[in-house]
Amino acid sequence: MTATPRHVRTSSTLQGAQWRRSSYSNGMNNCVETAAFGSGGPKSLLAVRDSKNTEGSALLFSPGPWEIFLDSLR
Repeated sequence: MTATPRHVRTSSTLQGAQWRRSSYSNGMNNCVETAAFGSGGPKSLLAVRDSKNTEGSALLFSPGPWEIFLDSLR
């Protein structure tokens, strides 16, 4: 069994990902962007990247831990 990677070296590795920026972004690119990819089911992942460096690395989260993180922010 192969472990799911926790990051990818460049966001361009996630070709076809539809990146979304927070609605709270002030337009100065000081935000994060997210993109869901995968089968859409339990094996789907969420990628998170810095909007200032869109070709930089992206962190990968499974849905459960990402929801826990968002709940802690609320």
